[in-house]
Amino acid sequence: MNWHKIKAAIVRSGRICAVHDIQITELKSLYGIEEQKRLLKENTKRFIEGKGANNALLWGEMGCGKSSLVRAVFCKYMDKNLRLIELGKFELGSLYDVLCVIREAKSFKFIIFCDDMSFESSGSDVSELKRLLEGSIEKVPENVLFYATSNRRHFLKTEENSENFLINKERMRENLSLADRFGLCISFYEMDFSEYIGFCDELFEAQSWDENRRENMHKLARTFSDSKGLRSPRAAQQFFAMYGGQL
Repeated sequence: MNWHKIKAAIVRSGRICAVHDIQITELKSLYGIEEQKRLLKENTKRFIEGKGANNALLWGEMGCGKSSLVRAVFCKYMDKNLRLIELGKFELGSLYDVLCVIREAKSFKFIIFCDDMSFESSGSDVSELKRLLEGSIEKVPENVLFYATSNRRHFLKTEENSENFLINKERMRENLSLADRFGLCISFYEMDFSEYIGFCDELFEAQSWDENRRENMHKLARTFSDSKGLRSPRAAQQFFAMYGGQL
């Protein structure tokens, strides 16, 4: 892989495949998550500068910008020898092959990105990830960080009413052991209504609208978010995609 020309890759069926058409995301386009942007941007900047940085877990409500933030921070620094390798949760068995590739590319910094990570039960995939983050006899390359997103802070789904208390307790211990290996945990929450409407106003460029027109848009935006069951940047963007040419 020629990392001088290739800036991002995806692992598919155990193979590292180059991404030639990167989905560019800008930090300024992400609304309502200023503190989250600051934290991940600073962590990534420290990593690039060799000042020490943490593996990061971005967790919380779906549609609130977790994946977009990882992409945006990568896009900001990809011209500073930062590279991104996207690794699906079902490709975790390829971790060590990926690390071998990274270990040889010493002049670049790499983020291994696993989006929407969750495990229904503990197993080999969890153990592989734990060893990557911390715990293997083999040192993790200094030019790699692991960024993951999840809709819940703890990856493993436990059975609260399990008949076997010991099994459930062991799963919880494995759960916490994995989450604890992320030094930086960034939380995302559902927007309140004023934040959601404010984002809709920006998308529609509605500041110059008359009051009746804006009020009608706000009513439609509320109805749309209620139908989604969540006030999020994703819901606002989907609302704009549906009504942008009509209002």
